[in-house]
Amino acid sequence: MKLFAHEQMKKWDEFTCSESGIRSWQLMERAANACKNWLLNAGMVKQPIHIFCGKGNNGGDGLALARLLHDEKTTVTVHILETGKPGTPDFQENLQKIHTTDLPVHYLQQPEHFPVIKPTDLIIDALAGTGFSGNPRGLFCDLITYLNNADCRVVSIDQPSGLNAERITEMGTCIEANDTLTFERPKLAFMFAANERFTGNIHIIPMGLSNQFDLHEPSAYEIPDETLVRSIYRPRGKFTHKGNYGHACLVAGSTGMMGAAVLASMSAGRAGAGKLSCYTVPEGFTALHTAVPEAMTGTLEELLLIMRSGEKPYSAIAAGPGIGTTEGITKWFTTLLKVAEQPLILDADALNIIAAHPEWMDKLPKGSLLTPHPKEFDQLFGKSADETERLYKAMTFASALKVHIILKGHHTAIITPGGQVYFNNTGNAGMAKAGMGDVLTGLLLGLMAQGYLLPEAAILGVYLHGLAGDIAALKYSMEAMQASDVTNMLGEAWKKISSEVSG
Repeated sequence: MKLFAHEQMKKWDEFTCSESGIRSWQLMERAANACKNWLLNAGMVKQPIHIFCGKGNNGGDGLALARLLHDEKTTVTVHILETGKPGTPDFQENLQKIHTTDLPVHYLQQPEHFPVIKPTDLIIDALAGTGFSGNPRGLFCDLITYLNNADCRVVSIDQPSGLNAERITEMGTCIEANDTLTFERPKLAFMFAANERFTGNIHIIPMGLSNQFDLHEPSAYEIPDETLVRSIYRPRGKFTHKGNYGHACLVAGSTGMMGAAVLASMSAGRAGAGKLSCYTVPEGFTALHTAVPEAMTGTLEELLLIMRSGEKPYSAIAAGPGIGTTEGITKWFTTLLKVAEQPLILDADALNIIAAHPEWMDKLPKGSLLTPHPKEFDQLFGKSADETERLYKAMTFASALKVHIILKGHHTAIITPGGQVYFNNTGNAGMAKAGMGDVLTGLLLGLMAQGYLLPEAAILGVYLHGLAGDIAALKYSMEAMQASDVTNMLGEAWKKISSEVSG
């Protein structure tokens, strides 16, 4: 699912009108009708409804919706934020249609005109859509504050008024909706956790825009859906053997941190890797052999000897979970960077070591995969003011270093060196626990060992990781689920995306 910028959404509307031979106000009628049906299905038309409209096309949507709800015998009152200027042509078209009905229309010229709103009423926000930029001021800002203080449910059309469609929005300058009815696609701003307080529950409402435009219009941002994930998935051949699915090399664990090595090793196996060798401290061998009998073990020094010998037995190499940042491991890690001839998957302490030695950044093998959470990212690349700046910074460094970056979060972002960003849409708040990153590292390692190439391995791995988390939450609850539960649910996640399973 592509995410389009504001100007692209305008082009999509125009393309649809041209393709269908309709006028823009008729397309607006489609959007309003889709919102009306959602409100009807949600049972929100029994109470009095106040629709607040600006004079742009978002306000035109609100006027069309008011008329359609009025036809359903709903009690509706329209409030227009007066600017002293005419509205857009489509707003004016719908305003004329409103004047042919007995719908009450009130013009808000000063705060004294703001209506009395009861807790049992419903507010529909159609003040400003995706074209709005900057911060609300004057009467607009006063009205936003007034509506946010009303003790009733708020539904925003397309996006909450005052929200910047592509950035973080400051508190106090935006409608705080309970529900947002957005057309055809989420907005980029919906991917940022800081904006959740404004959007509430997001509902994607189809309005019949052209499939042809969607098919051919490029976008730097995308949300992988099940169709894309299934197209990446490779079914296993009947006559294959373990050698066909790669030899995964994992550097993980240290004294007191063997759990990270166990979790990553287990998920590498669940990912489907043919073989796994885990290199760690000798005192951790027993723990690994007991918890993951499928894994082979070795010391860090043994791994360097193998790599210096010129042998290339490993299909993919991951390093970082639980290895620590001691002087000894730091020295070992810099040697790894010197002898590695293939891309590396780097997580956790491997990232912390690089952050402490930024001059090593240029030594990263091209095509490597970095998997930081926000704090680790800021340690690597400098503190970011907000999620928007962090995302754009990740895009810049991925391009400059020729690496892929998985920036973890609620909508984990997979960023390619070419500037493409994929926002994951699986997973839940129960995954905000220790060990989840170790599971993801092992999963990515297992996929790349099998020959999945970036960014497909990252898309598939992050999607599976979140999907397994969703399955675990259903079984154990978000509160009770653990990282090992996610690993154990990877089998169920694979079944859901396998071509052998329908639905």
